[in-house]
Amino acid sequence: MPSNTPHILLVNPWIHDFAAYDFWAKPLGLLTLGGILRDHGARISYLDCLDRFHPLAATGPLPPVRCGRGPYRKTVIAKPRGLDDIPRNYCRYGIRVDWLRRDLASLDPPDLVLVTSLMTYWYPGVRETIDVVKSVFPEVPVVLGGVYATLCADHARDTCGADRVVSGPGESALLPLVSDITGWSPSPRFDPQDLNALPRPVLDLEHRLVHAPVLTSRGCPYRCAYCASYRLQPRRMRRSPASVVDEIVHWHENHGVRDFAFYDDALLVDAERHIIPLLEGVAAAGVEVRFHTPNALHIREITRPLARLMFRAGFHTIRLGLETTAFEGRQSMDRKVTGAEFVRTVGHLKAAGFNSDQVGAYLLAGLPGQDFTGVESSIALVKQAGVTPVIAHYTPIPGTPMWPQAVAASRYDLEADPI
Repeated sequence: MPSNTPHILLVNPWIHDFAAYDFWAKPLGLLTLGGILRDHGARISYLDCLDRFHPLAATGPLPPVRCGRGPYRKTVIAKPRGLDDIPRNYCRYGIRVDWLRRDLASLDPPDLVLVTSLMTYWYPGVRETIDVVKSVFPEVPVVLGGVYATLCADHARDTCGADRVVSGPGESALLPLVSDITGWSPSPRFDPQDLNALPRPVLDLEHRLVHAPVLTSRGCPYRCAYCASYRLQPRRMRRSPASVVDEIVHWHENHGVRDFAFYDDALLVDAERHIIPLLEGVAAAGVEVRFHTPNALHIREITRPLARLMFRAGFHTIRLGLETTAFEGRQSMDRKVTGAEFVRTVGHLKAAGFNSDQVGAYLLAGLPGQDFTGVESSIALVKQAGVTPVIAHYTPIPGTPMWPQAVAASRYDLEADPI
């Protein structure tokens, strides 16, 4: 094993699915690990299989950019076993396979490859990515982490071909893991339990940076029956508002980023000590930016003054975590909003200046026992409130309270295969 500073390759894998779109998606965890390693002196390379701006795609028109969003390149592939009856194309989303092979071959051989994962049912894209990496670098250890690797660790070990699978947040495990594999053992220069101590993610390694993720906190005080946030991050942690403002200003002034997506699960909780000073800092900095909230906001936290501050600071795309308008029977699912709170919050946002195209309410479809009329009723009520209904398909997640109901209700063997 090398004793000198290692070369470590980060890889964001392909998505295999019936549909996928870049709604401000970045592998923030992986890129943060890259920042830690680079800050300690390692040489870092990054390959993004979802790169919408890959240099080999430059011969055609540039992909459209809508506030940072845009479509992925896609290639139709065979459907997984058991899904043949679904009348839609199943695709590999991201760059062409030969492009990845060429990119890998152009690198100096790495000492270690780190691959991330997100949705549990996207594991076929992870498996294909690791297969290609190993075909080019057969002797290089590959480590898999991320959401799928945490929630379905045994399945990942059995299925994806990685030499190791790491579950949970990677910051604590990173340097001991790298030391064990490469022999390189730098003295830690950060506290993995302090979000303010983490270096910036290596977003500067992107071919073209049109949007940037911002994570101001981890964890969520709610325990919704359909959500795995508590399993992924049991401890609530927050950054200082000043450090977040500095990061936003850095990416805006040094890299021209205008669009930022908050990745928090509970961005507005304890607003007086967190999001309010943060947004006041952004406004005072005088940067013209747009904020987007793909992870949804807790509805009851939005007061009239906070709505005005959000408008002034540059919020552009607001997604509310409504999930359903069957308020009478939702106690077993979550306790985060009532009908009156939803109507009141929509009023605050409209009064602040947001229009119906900017404000959307997530509605879960495909819940165990749910029928079409329930979804249709929720859509109608959201439209009646004057905002946009946004359908979010329920994903059964192992270990969540709703998992047994999902297993019982599904026509598929969910426990055998996350797809």
